[in-house]
Amino acid sequence: MSLAIAAPKPGIFTRLRLKVPFLIAVAIVWLLIIVFVAVFADVIRPYPISQMNLAHRLAPMGTPGYWLGTDELGRDVLSRLIQSIRVSLVIAFGATILSAVFGTALGFLAAQFRGWVEHVVVAMADFQAALPFMIMSLAVLAFFGSSMVLLVCLMGFYGWERYARIARGLAISASAQGYASAVVQLGAKPSRVYLRHILPNVASTLIVSMTLTFPEVILMESGLSFLGLGVQPPESSLGNMVGFGREYLTRAPWIMLAPSLVIVMTTLSISLLGDWLRDRLDPTIR
Repeated sequence: MSLAIAAPKPGIFTRLRLKVPFLIAVAIVWLLIIVFVAVFADVIRPYPISQMNLAHRLAPMGTPGYWLGTDELGRDVLSRLIQSIRVSLVIAFGATILSAVFGTALGFLAAQFRGWVEHVVVAMADFQAALPFMIMSLAVLAFFGSSMVLLVCLMGFYGWERYARIARGLAISASAQGYASAVVQLGAKPSRVYLRHILPNVASTLIVSMTLTFPEVILMESGLSFLGLGVQPPESSLGNMVGFGREYLTRAPWIMLAPSLVIVMTTLSISLLGDWLRDRLDPTIR
């Protein structure tokens, strides 16, 4: 008798490698590192972001004690980069959540009441889509001044019309299906129908939309800070560092290149992850 030898089961890393493409795995690792840096910035930051050492002005990369060099005031670029990652992620995350909640709520209202309410929401969404958001942001920040709260609220109104359109269409489609009608016939309130039954069924599409909006918010905040109307000193953000570093691009390029690389890698990683999640979670594509 010949004994059949069972093939060894693949390990967990093998299974993950089969399910997750290499580029997506790299993007996930990079995003985990960025989130870790943002959460523990106070612990891993070697120097305070405003500490100056004029004896080491414009020190190049690799200088002992200043691994990413220093800026024009002798401040550690690595410390400011770590703090900038935290500030930019907080702004982008808060703005994305605010935009998603606001847009989804309006989309559900339009699907529930229809009629003139739906026309008003659709008209607002069309107006928002046609509005040059960067110009409006520049005008608002120039008139009211820049603050963290105002910047998050302003960025929160970027892209809400996408969530409103998606939530409205998916809610109307879900309401026409059997499970929503059955819950309504059992006497459930509209709030329970939308929050407990419709929202979980459309959450995957909304989450994918959030991953696509998140990098756009980062780029928008970076652009405003680059123009001097975003995060103000002594606080630092990625766009803020790029804006101040452009004057020393020829003499000290590391001041500008370090935050620029983080912006590119972060937005690219989120975009790749969002496209992959859309392919995996969106049933219309499958």
